[in-house]
Order: sequence, then C-alpha cells, then structure tokens
Amino acid sequence: MFRVKSSLVAGVFAAVGASVCCVGPLVLLGLGISGAWIANLTALEPLRPGFIAVTLLFLGLAFRRLYLQPQVCESGTVCAEPIVLKRQRLTFWVVALALLALLSVPWLAPYFL
Repeated sequence: MFRVKSSLVAGVFAAVGASVCCVGPLVLLGLGISGAWIANLTALEPLRPGFIAVTLLFLGLAFRRLYLQPQVCESGTVCAEPIVLKRQRLTFWVVALALLALLSVPWLAPYFL
C-alpha cells in the first residue's frame, strides 16, 4: 500500500509542477491576488514536458502496483481485506482523473476565454 500511496503523491506533486505556469496565475487572479511577479511563473513553461512525463510515470507505477502485480498479504493483515484494494483502486482513479484534468488545463484554457 505504501508504494501505491507514494506513487500517487509523487504524481500529484509532478502534476502541480507541470501546471504551475498556467494554472497558478489563473488561481491567483481568481483569488484577487495580482501583480507583475505572477508573470514570472511562466518561466517554468520549458520544464512542463518533464513534469508531465514524471506525472505519467508515477501514475503508471501506481497502476502497475494496483492491477498488474499480485497482492501478497498475510491473512489477518489490513491489506488482506478485499475492501482495502477496492478503496485503493477507487482512490487511484479519482486522483488520476484529477491529475489528467489538471494537466489538460493549458490546452483547454483558450476555449474558456
């Protein structure tokens, strides 16, 4: 379980890094925070492909751990319960959809302006 959780957390941080150049200024302006320094966030744009690759890598690792590797648990432990695996998979898909939505904001934002 720890590996799945750490992969999802790492994927979230990578997705935030990938979208900070585009989503960050939008969120700050939505909160009423403005200033010329917000334009400096676009300096991270060249790093975006790397962050996207890292995000997809960690999502792939979590998927592999949840669906492709056999679950090895001793009886009587928490991970031996089938409901735990269902919750982990549900959490994975919720986080994966949220991350993919966050990553797609720069491409979809022009349609909302």
